[in-house]
Amino acid sequence: MAEQKEMNFEQSIARLEEIVHTMEQGEVPLADSLKLFEEGTKLVSSCAAFLDNAEQKVVKLVKSADGSPGEEPFFTADEDGLV
Repeated sequence: MAEQKEMNFEQSIARLEEIVHTMEQGEVPLADSLKLFEEGTKLVSSCAAFLDNAEQKVVKLVKSADGSPGEEPFFTADEDGLV
């Protein structure tokens, strides 16, 4: 398999859809199916990492003490020590 250039999230999802469609047709030889599966798992990992990174940048709006909107960093429960 040739080296892949870095894909953004949308490109990775589109490629995953292509892989799924190709494999669902059932006409791909086993060796090629394994290569496609391997590529797909790498893309899933890449997408998960992208989403994790994006989640860390999210801020949620909250009311400050005076009632005006404010911002605070988004934390998951385990980061707050709640898990």
